[in-house]
Amino acid sequence: MPDESVKVAVRVRPFNQREKDRGSKCIIGMDGGQTTISNPEATGEEPKKFAFDYSYWSHSGFIEREDMVLEPDKPSSKYASQDIVFKDLGQGVLDNAFEGYNCSLFAYGQTGSGKSFSMVGYGPNRGIVPITCDELFKTIHANKDPNRKFEVTFSMLEIYNEQVRDLLSKDNPKGGLQVRQNPKLGLFYVQSQKKVPVGSYDEIAKRMEQGTASRTVASTAMNATSSRAHTVVTIVFDQIIKGDEGETKKSSVMNLVDLAGSERADSTGATGDRLKEGANINKSLSALGNVISALADLSMGKKKIMVPYRDSVLTKLLQNALGGNSKTIMIAALSPADINYDETLGTLRYADRAKKIKNKAVVNENPMDKLIRELREENDRLKAAMTGGVVLADQKNMSKEEIEKMKKEMEEEIRAQLMANSDALQEQTVSWDDRLKESRKETDEDGSSGVQKKKQKVPHFYNLNEDPMLSGVVVYLLEKDKVMVGRTDADPKPDIVLSGLSILKQHAVIAKKGKDFEISQSTPGAKIKVNGVPISGSHTMQHLDRILYGSNHLYVFVNPVNPVSAPDTPKEVSYNFAQSEIAKSKGFNTDGKGLTKDQIQAQEQVLELLPMVSEVNAISEELDKKRSFEVILMSAAAQEGGLMTEKSTKVMIKMKNLVNDNTWLWERGKFMNRRYLIQDLYQNFLNGDESCLNLPKEEDPFWEPTEDVLIGTANVFLQSLAYALDFDDRLCITDYKGQEEGNLYVTVSPCAQNGKPLDEDYFVDDPCELLGKPYHLKVMVRTADINKSRFARGIKVRYKFYKDTDYSETPMIKGTLSPEFNNSKIFSLPSICQDHLDFFETNCITFMVYGIQEDTAEPTRGTKTTKQLREDDNRDKPELRRRNTSFALDTGADQSQLKAEYAVLVRKFDRLAQKEKRLQQLCSEWNSKPTGEKQFEPFYRAVTAVAKSTGTRLKTRVQTLQKTLEGYKDVHVLQAQRAVQMKNGSATKSGGSGGSSGGSSGGEQQQSKACVIQ
Repeated sequence: MPDESVKVAVRVRPFNQREKDRGSKCIIGMDGGQTTISNPEATGEEPKKFAFDYSYWSHSGFIEREDMVLEPDKPSSKYASQDIVFKDLGQGVLDNAFEGYNCSLFAYGQTGSGKSFSMVGYGPNRGIVPITCDELFKTIHANKDPNRKFEVTFSMLEIYNEQVRDLLSKDNPKGGLQVRQNPKLGLFYVQSQKKVPVGSYDEIAKRMEQGTASRTVASTAMNATSSRAHTVVTIVFDQIIKGDEGETKKSSVMNLVDLAGSERADSTGATGDRLKEGANINKSLSALGNVISALADLSMGKKKIMVPYRDSVLTKLLQNALGGNSKTIMIAALSPADINYDETLGTLRYADRAKKIKNKAVVNENPMDKLIRELREENDRLKAAMTGGVVLADQKNMSKEEIEKMKKEMEEEIRAQLMANSDALQEQTVSWDDRLKESRKETDEDGSSGVQKKKQKVPHFYNLNEDPMLSGVVVYLLEKDKVMVGRTDADPKPDIVLSGLSILKQHAVIAKKGKDFEISQSTPGAKIKVNGVPISGSHTMQHLDRILYGSNHLYVFVNPVNPVSAPDTPKEVSYNFAQSEIAKSKGFNTDGKGLTKDQIQAQEQVLELLPMVSEVNAISEELDKKRSFEVILMSAAAQEGGLMTEKSTKVMIKMKNLVNDNTWLWERGKFMNRRYLIQDLYQNFLNGDESCLNLPKEEDPFWEPTEDVLIGTANVFLQSLAYALDFDDRLCITDYKGQEEGNLYVTVSPCAQNGKPLDEDYFVDDPCELLGKPYHLKVMVRTADINKSRFARGIKVRYKFYKDTDYSETPMIKGTLSPEFNNSKIFSLPSICQDHLDFFETNCITFMVYGIQEDTAEPTRGTKTTKQLREDDNRDKPELRRRNTSFALDTGADQSQLKAEYAVLVRKFDRLAQKEKRLQQLCSEWNSKPTGEKQFEPFYRAVTAVAKSTGTRLKTRVQTLQKTLEGYKDVHVLQAQRAVQMKNGSATKSGGSGGSSGGSSGGEQQQSKACVIQ
């Protein structure tokens, strides 16, 4: 048949609760097959447009019926329900299967975008997979043709970290199942994968529940993240048709693939990490992208394109689905929220490339006799090759060791192919009814259906998982009066077997006390938390209590016999609720009321990172890496750049070397990057790879080269500069927790251009007087006193002023905890503008104090285990334990700012006190004068001049006022003498003399007045 393009559909989900709380905006639009996405950071920009076979709007326009099924709220609604999606996509898969074509359907998108809802669904809102399976068996059971019979086999596997796990098998080898290539067909297959016959949809549903439970237990035990795993469900649908010339088999392989989350590690912080390969969270998704790009190029007519199917396990197994013999559909799940713009745009571009791929599907129909004959002939050839010895065609330029290695690999491939062919022949010799009967017997022995019935009346635990699909699938009944919890290697074997991080052989014991149950440690030191709080003695559990065993086994206790819950317990306990109370018990305030968007984001990151940090600490203990990790909140004041920028509280991870107390601060992206590498390292350890315990330090994700550490920060607020006042004070150096780490002595003062201090009385009442004038100031870092002795190796200070791009830095002073820097720098502003005044009024200089770290070791600590060192570290520093850490504004910075404002007010008060004293003096002098000498006008001018005087002009004006008053006194005397002379009739002489004197005095008066007014 002609080439057929991969069909691509996109589907956008509703806002989740987190997005609603954050006031997210929808950035996705859909009209027919066209989908648009708008950049929230560029509101005037034209939305980007994409065209797909189907664009499903499931964001709004729906209601929930009484049976919880979602449907359009009105006939004109464009809401795409599960039924609509199935009719467009699933029905096509089903029709193609009956025609004998291979079919593939895979879902792509970031974690939480709705992939699982479209593929599997929740509750009564069934997804494509269950509806397809149900409809398949409805059609089979409706068959009336006696010459046509149907056989359906089901298999389910998971690909995690390039390892394949059979989710229907209880025994998976270390390192996972091998992926082999069929030499005849060129296709890849999973060796020894379990394929079970199924005879109804209910049997498929039970097998899917079995696989999901297996996936949950394994991910918890292996410390795996479910969002990094791909799940592949394969249904082989065979139609055996009897004809005149014998039986013919028409076979269809349906691959239903739920891909891992498409998000990458946060690039912030991960960029520049020396172990960069961890930033690519999922190698197989990256390889899948390369395959899709190569196939798209081939479809566009490009030549000499090598499709890299072999780059990952996933692309090997999807080779037929992409560019091969298959009819393929891709559904891309989209998040509608503006906060996910980058990931959603990446998903749309991925889907846009995929629609260019062309496949060539053919009907898989062959006579049964021919199939059996070909299998036997191929087996005979393989046996002959094994008997005669493997012969390499080209042995040139190969060493003896390389030849032997190549022969060994080929022999293994031949044995694997022989085994696969033998299994296929065995299936042909055993009747389908017998195989189906055996499969049903196995399902009944599993007893999962019995557990589901019993849990309605019997107290039990059920699991919680970050993936809602994996919550509630593992159930442990408490049917005995005493139930033991521990590892499988304990003697006697526990009733509840757990494995993984921080689980001891004998971990916990649960004892029945009437209608209640008590939980206690089986072994001292066993990690158990109830409702987020660690327990050491026995604890009576209440209905819906949350129990955490070790680092990541999280369960809910259900007591149908005594269903009384603790106050404030929700009716439905979620994974997020359990994690938030763990965070609260560690001192983080998880109440989101009254928080800004940035603070809510920080809160979400804390809840996300806390279980990850707990997990990494547990791995550190088990591998004895001597490292401890902690989630910290870095306030704006404690960050580089301090309060000068609009930085928000940042969530970071502190790694500490428990042997020498060296610390490192990692941004979220870098920690996520390292966590994936640490998970992989631990997985290799579980697989028996002892070399991972002795890695070169450059390859060890727990190792980091020493670097200068930020001891703490001190802030100088600059209001004093707006009034031309000095700031000279001892500042408290505080770390990110607000703990005092020492003191820093700093002076910030206005100065002349050459750095000389201004007159001590220089002062302005109104900062606006500085506008348009040049301004110079000197920053002097004098001395410091540091508390912790380990920083005596070296201390330095860095800071920025105004809009400087580079830091000013003091020399590094070594060998003392009281360094004397005496380091100064002059900053000049050519002309003060309003921006400068605003900067003085509202901003600060943040002084960052750094200490040198050296890779030394304390002899007494080197012999202790990581667990002992962590216990010592927590015991030695109880005062540093966090108490109700808030995500709100930084109070330490507020205190520093208030202190600076207080200092300015004190200086202004001193100036006003001087004015008041001088005014009192003027008033006193006025009152002491005889009535005849009291003149109000000069007195008023004198008082006004003093009241409005500023800075260095204060003394000058007071002195001028005194001279003016004396001048007024002389003038009054002269005027009296002149009046007497005029009265005595000597007007001419006196007038000339008086005019001269008067003119002189008048000129003196005018000069004095000018001095006052100036």
